[in-house]
Amino acid sequence: MSGERFQGERRQADRPAARPPRPEAASADLGYHGAPPRTGSDAPRGTVWLYGQHAVAAALANPARRLRRLLLTEEAEAALAARLAQPFPIQPERTERGRIDHLLGRDAVHQGAALLADPLAPPSLNAALERPGPVLVLDQVSDPRNIGAILRSAAAFGAACVITQDRNAPEETGTLAKAASGALETVPLLRAVNIARTLIALKAAGLWVVGLDADASQALSGPGMADRRIALVLGAEGEGMRRLTRDTCDVVAGLAMPGAMESLNVSAAGAVALYELTRRA
Repeated sequence: MSGERFQGERRQADRPAARPPRPEAASADLGYHGAPPRTGSDAPRGTVWLYGQHAVAAALANPARRLRRLLLTEEAEAALAARLAQPFPIQPERTERGRIDHLLGRDAVHQGAALLADPLAPPSLNAALERPGPVLVLDQVSDPRNIGAILRSAAAFGAACVITQDRNAPEETGTLAKAASGALETVPLLRAVNIARTLIALKAAGLWVVGLDADASQALSGPGMADRRIALVLGAEGEGMRRLTRDTCDVVAGLAMPGAMESLNVSAAGAVALYELTRRA
């Protein structure tokens, strides 16, 4: 398999943890950290170019987004006007596709739509947990396309939020938002300084922490966990969960895969695991 293998990979040794804080203090480790993202050749500092009609339409419909500029081709403007149930919240600038190509790069599949906006401010952990559904925790998952795809699955299966590690996960980018296909606007994306401490905080909030790993001796069972609220931990592409993360889980389980493949890409594994957690019989 490629470097994006998830289940069944070698686990990276973790450094010894410092003495953990009180569980209630772990929510302070969550939030938007580091330098603001800068995407696009002329994006001002602290802003991000979102692109693609699904991502742009969802951002335009999100009152929490601070919008700066909206660049649309004639065709994209008509498509977005039909998609939105309200007038544009910002005056669009009509442009040609080549200008957006030059701005974002020719590899960006923008569909004639580009929106300059501020990154979303994440809620606190406690506020995110007021939403129903499971929680997804990503232990050093670094590919923005995988994170975007996981957000999309989280939206599809009613997850409360997605938590990434601050130090080793990408900031909000147009690539991530495009892969999320609008889910970035509806599923909170939180950043944790320390994953193990965050898992302790989730346990204190009443969640059952389940790590996903193909080497586990038991299979993930939705019916067997129907009476619990689950925090599902997904490890990094190529390395899986770190040792401390794995040791902090209440249980480690794998996906039942009777076919020839022994592993899945992390975003595919997350989608299958979320589906399994919805099963009640």
